[in-house]
Amino acid sequence: MSGIKAIFWDNDGVLVDTEHLYFQATKTVLASAGVPLTREQYIDLFLRQGRGAWHLAEEAGVPPSDVDRLRDERDVLYSRLLSEGAHAIDGVESLLADLHGRVIMGIVTSSKRDHFDLIHRRTGLLRYVDFVVASGDYARAKPHPDPYLKAIAIAGVGAETCMAVEDSERGLQAALAAGLRCMVVPTDLTRECAFVGAAAVMTTIADVGRALDRCRP
Repeated sequence: MSGIKAIFWDNDGVLVDTEHLYFQATKTVLASAGVPLTREQYIDLFLRQGRGAWHLAEEAGVPPSDVDRLRDERDVLYSRLLSEGAHAIDGVESLLADLHGRVIMGIVTSSKRDHFDLIHRRTGLLRYVDFVVASGDYARAKPHPDPYLKAIAIAGVGAETCMAVEDSERGLQAALAAGLRCMVVPTDLTRECAFVGAAAVMTTIADVGRALDRCRP
């Protein structure tokens, strides 16, 4: 790993501790319609496949109009949960501050813009990054490569000089499909996942910083 000019950070699970809130909101709303969602299902459907869980409601006989209502209710509940606290992961701000101005940095996320803005209302992290690629900025979400291809185009450098940092299998797959190297920092939800093809699997965000120091020319 050498010659890194740009770093693309996933958001939920890498920079901020919010994935468990999305799980909580989705599980709560599905349960209100009598549809259970287990931790294992969430990991597989959201963090491996990137498929979501609304098909579970459809398979349980929930009418399409009610599925749309449930999705809206989940988004409202998730927004409320996000507004209740600060979410930056320990060590992230100091790492971004250290890298700021030394490499191009972007956040590449599947989050909707309104949720993303709520998350970062109090983190102070956005001042360190050059751009954000969020839901609505690309045609297909992770595990498709589209979000990272967009980031590469914005950064204006070759994929071989970029590094992605992810926490999930679908994020890793998206980065690899875009021709990127990718380091992974698993969360409690993804710790048992397989990260085949990762440049490295780290324990903490501080480990990422040390590895990037060795990568930079």
